[in-house]
Amino acid sequence: MAAVKNGREYLAHVTETLRYRITQLDDSIEAGQKEIEGMHEYYWENYTEMDQYGYENFDNQQALLHEINASNEKIELRRRFRKMMDSPFFGRVDFCYEGDEEPEIFYIGIANLAEENGGLPLIYDWRAPVSGLFYDFDKGPASYQAPLGEIHGDIAAKWQYKIRGGKMIYEFESDVKIDDEILKAELGSNGDVQLKNIIRTIQKEQNAIIRNTSDRIMVIQGAAGSGKTSIALHRIAYLLYHDRKNLKSSSVLVLSPNGVFSDYISHILPELGEENIREMSFDLFAYKRLKNTVSDCEDRYDLIERQIAGLCDEKLLKEKQSRDFLDRMEGYLVELEDSLMNFRDVEHRGVVKKEQEIIELFYFKFMDIPLLSRMDAVAEYFIDEVETLKGFDLPEEERDAVKSRFYRMYETRDLYVLYNRFLKQEGFPSLPQVQYEKRKLRYEDVYPILYLKYRLETQQEDSGVRHLIVDEMQDYSMIQYLIIQKLFKCKMTILGDREQTMDGDQQDVLTFLPKIFGKDIRRIVMNKSYRNTIEIASYANQLAGITEVELFERHGKPVEEKEFPGLIEALERVVKELKLEKQAVTEAEADRMKMADMETAGAEGQEEFSYETAAVITRTADEAREAYYILQKKLEAEGYEIHMGQSTLKAGAKHLLSLTDAVTGQTKQDGAYKENVFGSYVHGIFDGAGIARTVIQALAEKKGVQMGDIGSMTYAEYKETQYDLLAASLRKYLNMEKIYRILETGIDE
Repeated sequence: MAAVKNGREYLAHVTETLRYRITQLDDSIEAGQKEIEGMHEYYWENYTEMDQYGYENFDNQQALLHEINASNEKIELRRRFRKMMDSPFFGRVDFCYEGDEEPEIFYIGIANLAEENGGLPLIYDWRAPVSGLFYDFDKGPASYQAPLGEIHGDIAAKWQYKIRGGKMIYEFESDVKIDDEILKAELGSNGDVQLKNIIRTIQKEQNAIIRNTSDRIMVIQGAAGSGKTSIALHRIAYLLYHDRKNLKSSSVLVLSPNGVFSDYISHILPELGEENIREMSFDLFAYKRLKNTVSDCEDRYDLIERQIAGLCDEKLLKEKQSRDFLDRMEGYLVELEDSLMNFRDVEHRGVVKKEQEIIELFYFKFMDIPLLSRMDAVAEYFIDEVETLKGFDLPEEERDAVKSRFYRMYETRDLYVLYNRFLKQEGFPSLPQVQYEKRKLRYEDVYPILYLKYRLETQQEDSGVRHLIVDEMQDYSMIQYLIIQKLFKCKMTILGDREQTMDGDQQDVLTFLPKIFGKDIRRIVMNKSYRNTIEIASYANQLAGITEVELFERHGKPVEEKEFPGLIEALERVVKELKLEKQAVTEAEADRMKMADMETAGAEGQEEFSYETAAVITRTADEAREAYYILQKKLEAEGYEIHMGQSTLKAGAKHLLSLTDAVTGQTKQDGAYKENVFGSYVHGIFDGAGIARTVIQALAEKKGVQMGDIGSMTYAEYKETQYDLLAASLRKYLNMEKIYRILETGIDE
């Protein structure tokens, strides 16, 4: 079938092969399950009679494990084949090897498929070496890197396909690069709000990043909409395929300032034939490492909430993330070498270690060990000396007692106390001097104290991680990167965009990354944006002052500028025109709309297209916060009706909200507002922070009061405090122990 030129005929053959392979696997999996059950039964019936040395038991366990692993592999292969039934392939390359007259045909898809295990593939995995021809070359001379060396030849033809539900939507020959019309169609078909795999539309420059295996640290700086996140995930999928012997899904870790990346991971990697990888926010990572020092740590969202409420000292925040702060901390660490220690003689079982000997061991023999871990090495040295002289090993409890005498030579080993001393010494506000249970670090102090930990204590490298992905690199400080460098010695993919920082000021991390990681950094800049139409992207870039972005040639409706008397009126218009319901459109209709010049056929079923979205751009951060709370009020209000009244609007008044009955689904307008007067028949709507703040905002504007001057407790929080007071009063005057006993056991007769 390799000689078949027609994609539709080939699809029929591939589909038949997939059904056959799936049926084979079904039978094999069923037989394997019966074999496993039989092995379990044999073991439990005969384990008492197995040889006393355990050889037979071991052999049985190994055989069972082998059978289970083989069964799991078959189940995974069946899952992959079932997924391929929807769209077995998307591309084809006709490649004529150097010296040959007839081309060999390679169909490209999501995974490999052969008529039998070990046979010549009908479909080649998009990550296979030969598949690079599809992404990297047009018609004419081409080459690819095979395991035995570079293979040269000529591409006679390239084809592109769209298959859905096992049916051919279109096929056409592409003389040049992956056709822009295909890319436009994919970008415009936003039927899924989650990130998509892009294997059908990978561009040449993107393919070079995905298939790069030589650079230890790759830094991808991409403009908004450039596809850097997709590229990073496809790169990981490729690396897992390329180096399957050494790299597993479990040995890949994603660090991100937020949890958004996990949504991408859970959606894309299974599509690409890989298991999900580990992901955690860097804030969670920090908390886990500091849990023995403090009871709690703020994360970035806690910081943002403080910033919104006007409770954050922005100057202090920036100062604690600065190079100068780090340099001062390094000076403090030098001082600690002397000021932290109180040396004295140690005697045990008649063996004495003089103060001067301990000093020499501490400052010379073990000088390369971090300060707070160094005395452990000195103690072990002394214990080894005692055991050698006495001719026996000390019991564990005795060893611990000896070590504690050495540890007491530190004035303190508490990182919280040491960091606090540094703050006082340098003139910064000190942390509360409280017990462990009440220690909660503000965000600006989390990473400085974590940095202290890594400078003062020996850390175990996370050797289980063989590839690290750092997402949103522009939101990490120098201190955070120094921690990453200290802990992870593996290959890395670092990605972000300085224009999209969550911080108030942009920072180009590439100015200091080479100083931290050395010269083995490969920098990739992706300035081509695919996310929006030219009209939207040009307008947004003009507002943001962004000039270095290349826009993909995709047009849409022009941007309209309209004036409104105020922000509330403008947002009302947004809410009114925003379409929040999904529209069902057949796939064939969608393709005809987007690619009118291409043949469409065979589409069945319907697909829901995504919610319409809107971006609200404001002049200031304060306006953005206000817009957020207003929209939250208009789109997310909750409450309950008691009086079932109907609001009648008079001159200048407008409805406050649109209500949707949770039972009937019916919608109606309710309430009214005019200037700073608000009213509604809905009870409980002021419990939410968004609505309450919106009302207060309107009142504050009239009174000339700044929102930052207002405390940030919601009514719901206030009610909780009152419930706590009530509960405390009940506990004071009632025998709660007896009440709980009655609830559990009933009343004693």
